[in-house]
Amino acid sequence: MAANPPSALSEFANTHPTADLDRAIRVLDRLCHLVGASNLLDVSASPERHKLSRAIECYQTPYLFDWLIRAFSFQGISDRVASSYIEKHGSVTWDNLDTRLSRRIRCPRLHSYWQFHGCSYDKTRQTCSEPTLLERCPLPRHRLRNGRLNQTAYSLFLFIRDVAEGNLVEWLDKQCHKAHTNEPDDVAQSSEALAGPLRNIFGVSDKVIAMAMSELLLAAPASKPGWRNVGYSLIAIDTLVHNFLYRSGILSSLGRQHAYGPGCYRDGGCADIIRHISSKIDASRINLAYPRYFPRFVQHAIWRFCSTDEFDVCNGNRIDDSQRCKNTQCALFASCQRLILRQKRHYISISYAIDRMPTH
Repeated sequence: MAANPPSALSEFANTHPTADLDRAIRVLDRLCHLVGASNLLDVSASPERHKLSRAIECYQTPYLFDWLIRAFSFQGISDRVASSYIEKHGSVTWDNLDTRLSRRIRCPRLHSYWQFHGCSYDKTRQTCSEPTLLERCPLPRHRLRNGRLNQTAYSLFLFIRDVAEGNLVEWLDKQCHKAHTNEPDDVAQSSEALAGPLRNIFGVSDKVIAMAMSELLLAAPASKPGWRNVGYSLIAIDTLVHNFLYRSGILSSLGRQHAYGPGCYRDGGCADIIRHISSKIDASRINLAYPRYFPRFVQHAIWRFCSTDEFDVCNGNRIDDSQRCKNTQCALFASCQRLILRQKRHYISISYAIDRMPTH
């Protein structure tokens, strides 16, 4: 069953010129037909997704924790670099943390999920909020890419152990249960019931939640339709997606220009725009197994068009952002406003360094 567009989207349409919205819809509709992935719901597309689906079906919390930590490691850096680091140094596992935290731990921060707040571990400086206990603390022992990931791993473990009572699948069932009704408001409530608590896990932002949880929820077996309904609606806005909406003129024509960051998820930001436009794009024309309303598919198509690991068309490596794009071979060239991105110096100056940021 498909998730329908939220009722609030009709209000969005009433506040914007029809011609500007129509142009934005045409641009993204064509983009979806050009590069939209046809296998986002195909669990058999990869052995990893098949294992993920089986882990959900069998309530295997340790496997899901290990998968999530790896997914969280692919933020702020290219897939290639993150994969290489994990291959060389390994990752943290549920069993490893369970063993370490089952021992007597002196640091009060590790006694529960709620006490962990304010750990403040810094890998480079080798400091934390309990400096006299750092030498014997298990948290720094894991060779993760940075100290923030160490904190994320422990925060997530303690969340699952203490808040989800050790069973992540049952907790997700409870958060997504209203989405079984397929009513727009119920899907929206379930999405927030899921994202709200997860935002309190250290190092987990709206983008990271959408990136990881959408893939997890969409891998769910048919016995969990509520999971898929929520997964359809989760949107991950990274610099590639935001910058595309800026370069193409969609943000400016709708009067929604803003810096990349939290503004992308505020009312009228990138996520709202994609949700509204998605309500006008029938994703089932790409794949009959898709729901008609599929915001995650539309966002993913934008990312594929821009990512250096996919179609590699619209990004800071291909375009001199101090000038208008000159790629006349681009299929969207005639309909794109090709705005100069570097005008927003206070946030665009970092785009070259992070344009490769993945959003699966």
